[in-house]
Amino acid sequence: MIRQTKVETIALSIDGLLAQSPWFDTLDEAARSRVRANASERSVAAGQSLGHHGERQQMWFGMLEGLIKWSITARDGHTVTLGGQSVGSWFGEGTLIRNAPRESDLIALRDSRVAQIPRATFTWLREHQPSFNEFLLLQVNERLHWFMADAAAHGLLDTDGLVARALVGMVQPLSNPSGAGHLPLSQEELANLAAVSRQTCNKAMTRFKNAGLVRTEYGGIVVLDLPGLTALIR
Repeated sequence: MIRQTKVETIALSIDGLLAQSPWFDTLDEAARSRVRANASERSVAAGQSLGHHGERQQMWFGMLEGLIKWSITARDGHTVTLGGQSVGSWFGEGTLIRNAPRESDLIALRDSRVAQIPRATFTWLREHQPSFNEFLLLQVNERLHWFMADAAAHGLLDTDGLVARALVGMVQPLSNPSGAGHLPLSQEELANLAAVSRQTCNKAMTRFKNAGLVRTEYGGIVVLDLPGLTALIR
């Protein structure tokens, strides 16, 4: 069960999300109208799934509010967290492009809202809008690079490194397009993303605060020294 902790809420409308999405601005007017007409909104309660392993995904997702994690659960119940998606980010293109069942679960860490672009609209954009394909190519490449490093991280990093990597992951553009240093993220949610215990995460955060890397405040975590955090995961 996922327990919610009070954090600052950032919320967008579908129009607000599209207005700040670089790929949308590059579309011609007919394509923008098509996207607006076909986009819908979905709410996902904390602890609930946006997509299960093995399902056929029919939507491309954009974060309007909340926090979604990617995870894989083994038959013995062991879970590996791959990363998180925060407000402003788009995700799920890999599964749609592969046209194959999902290989991970998408779980809401708090009450969340997502924008949904239907598969048919996503495919039409790929077929008729070269700039959209350019965006997807860059995003898929960045995600592949992140996941390759993630596989190495879980074999090479200590727990401080795992917590630092989770923080860096929530600042990098795939998860946080605005690049904001203030993360509306609780330490409980951070522990979940880092796949460590709450106690372990708290100890790591104390060390980070003492080193001047981060500051905690009501409503979230502030990254003060991104290069310093990044050095811990290399």
